[in-house]
Amino acid sequence: MGRISNQLCRRKPLTTMIAESNDPPPHSDPGSSADAGGGTLQRTMGLGQLTLLGISSVVGTGIFFVLGTTVPDAGPSVILSFVVAAAVAGLAALCYVELAGTVPVAGSTYSYTYASLGEGAAYLVAWCLILEYGVAVSTVAVSWGQYLNELSSSLFGFALPDAISQAPGAGGYVNIPALVVVLLCSLLLARGTRESATVNAVMVCVKIGVLLLFVAVALTAFRTENFSDFAPHGIGGIGIAASGVFFSYVGFDTVATASEEVRNPRRTIPLALLLTLATVTALYILVAVAAVGAQPTEKFGQQADAGEAVLAQILRDVTGAGWPAMLLAAGAVVSIFSVVLVTLFGQTRILFSMARDGLVPQVFRRVDRERHTPVHNTWIVGACVGGLAALVPLQYLADLTSMGTLVAFVAVAAAVVVLRRIAPDAPRPFKVPLYPVVPILSAVSCLYLAYLLPGITWTLFGCWLLLAAALYLAFGRRNSALQHAEQPAEQGKSEQKEPARHA
Repeated sequence: MGRISNQLCRRKPLTTMIAESNDPPPHSDPGSSADAGGGTLQRTMGLGQLTLLGISSVVGTGIFFVLGTTVPDAGPSVILSFVVAAAVAGLAALCYVELAGTVPVAGSTYSYTYASLGEGAAYLVAWCLILEYGVAVSTVAVSWGQYLNELSSSLFGFALPDAISQAPGAGGYVNIPALVVVLLCSLLLARGTRESATVNAVMVCVKIGVLLLFVAVALTAFRTENFSDFAPHGIGGIGIAASGVFFSYVGFDTVATASEEVRNPRRTIPLALLLTLATVTALYILVAVAAVGAQPTEKFGQQADAGEAVLAQILRDVTGAGWPAMLLAAGAVVSIFSVVLVTLFGQTRILFSMARDGLVPQVFRRVDRERHTPVHNTWIVGACVGGLAALVPLQYLADLTSMGTLVAFVAVAAAVVVLRRIAPDAPRPFKVPLYPVVPILSAVSCLYLAYLLPGITWTLFGCWLLLAAALYLAFGRRNSALQHAEQPAEQGKSEQKEPARHA
């Protein structure tokens, strides 16, 4: 029992992590296009591309609908709800900023936890991230077919049958568009990080352009009287709405998973995290102000009850035309594709880091020598996520995405505190202000939001962690790179004791 306890608590040294991220790939078969045992990723992204990657992972389809469910709770003060949610996300982001500068390696929260809380906690956090990314990308991919059908109906008068375009349990048998979008994103990621970042940059500009066009059109119908009863339900309503919009900010941690593919990561990662959160917050507040100014508060709830996309309906009312629905559908199609792309990217980089540490099979670590991407890893993840999106009803698993995210945020806050104690001299280009108040507030706020999740979510999450623990005991602890590093040292000690015993 003591041996297992030592294995669970062993930490990976920061110096080892950084050295591995900078080392060239070990020798491999010259005739193979992929490194058989490992490899390193190529640093091709700058600050602009990385910031767009972060914005892409945060701005999904939620902003097109979230006002319909939150304005009834807060009224026009939903604007403050976005600010409150941004503040909570900002507490976690500040923790990420410090750790990204201290531990500039792939793996994000998993790597930070391994260096601070130990192997056992890191393994469980990694599986929380796998749950977060895997279920999130599957859930988002499921809705791609719906928007694709809406767009094709507007443009060509044609839509795919529900049997092959809807999720199982929602009138469909297999969601072909969901599988297609995941596989297309996998193909793009396998071709190269530079190509993926370029395509993502174009898509981010398109979906930001769609939202800014909405703001411009909605502001032409702006009425100050819509703000007269600013907070009809008081501070409580603002808080409830803030919890509803909080997960519109989830995803910025994907930035940190790209640490080994970014030039000058100690500077670039922290700046990209801060720029991502600032840009997204400003965009969300602009959309909220324009939307609330364009129509009375009571109409938002009516539109949500009718299942309408709130922003599309506002544009339809303002312009009196049918093109807004087509425009918003096009924006959603592009938005979902970019979210799937960057979420798959984050998932593969976490598995890459785990494989380098020996905690998952080495196939996830192999890097193509020409494209400098983990091709096998990408296709395995793409196949699993695509199958999940195409074949499995996900309505019962959606809250697990939130749970995985919140646990990751708590682990990051704890990692900041622990690393300050065990590695006080480690380089920290950026430091969390008001330490230790900020990481403590971040952990407490995330734990509170997790407490509010339904009981079934906690039950499913507990089962997931039990599965992760079983996999660690069966595979991870025996194949851990730290375990293999400790064995020669233990053998050396036993050989030193042997002569003394015979004497």
